[in-house]
Amino acid sequence: MRIPALVAKLLAAAALAAASLAASAQITPNVIVFGVAPGPYGDLIKTAIQPGLEKKGYKVVLKEFSDYVQPNLALANGSIDANLFQHRLYLEKFSADKGLKLSPVINVPTAGLGLYSNRVKAIDALKKGDIVTLANDPTNLAHALRFLAKLGLITFRKDIDLLTASEKDIEQNPRGLVFKPLEAAQLPRTLDSAAAAVVNGNYAIAAGLSLSSALKLEELDENIKNLVAVKTEDLDKPFVRDIKAVVESPEFLAAVDDPKHIFKEFQKPDWLKAKAAKAKHK
Repeated sequence: MRIPALVAKLLAAAALAAASLAASAQITPNVIVFGVAPGPYGDLIKTAIQPGLEKKGYKVVLKEFSDYVQPNLALANGSIDANLFQHRLYLEKFSADKGLKLSPVINVPTAGLGLYSNRVKAIDALKKGDIVTLANDPTNLAHALRFLAKLGLITFRKDIDLLTASEKDIEQNPRGLVFKPLEAAQLPRTLDSAAAAVVNGNYAIAAGLSLSSALKLEELDENIKNLVAVKTEDLDKPFVRDIKAVVESPEFLAAVDDPKHIFKEFQKPDWLKAKAAKAKHK
């Protein structure tokens, strides 16, 4: 049976369009959606990670969340592919509490906690009754209290789990300070009313605070340096291996060491310190 010429032409045109669409799909870059909280880590992705991923054929999209809860929930439900806003202790506790299967990929340079004040110029000037605000989520509350203990402002009761410490675990508060836990994102705003605030690095930068203006900055342990996280089931997927490769690249190191970027002030993870030291001795 012969196909009419018009039908044949239409079939040929359809086949050509389908082939063109298939070819177009092959060259369309894969999309990686990163979730971030307010602050510098979106800029870190744009400056030091996105260019390398684009060279590998990916399109990078950033989705900013207003708190520390939604980025992990979005990662778990597949709304985003990776996130960069948290450290290992927070990731592990949040995942356990919510029954999520999320895993770390690699640590990145991190801006740590700082004790900030608009009222006093030194820690010694804090006095009885002064209000100190700090994050109210369990992981960051314990983190802030450990920081205050290192500064000598409080001591803990014996035989407690420092990773889950709260105000009830404070044994001594020699200056008689009043601790007021609040949503982490709100802490910079309290500097007009509180004597001091323990502010996470990302929220300090988002609020326009200079890291160097803190009364004191913490020295970060490795398990509280921020990291890229993905769903555990995605750990062996090519896009995750490519993220890790980009972060480990010389281009990433050059970007975070560039003096015109604030990342220069961040504390490097151990693996990056070793790489930087090796590069200097070449």
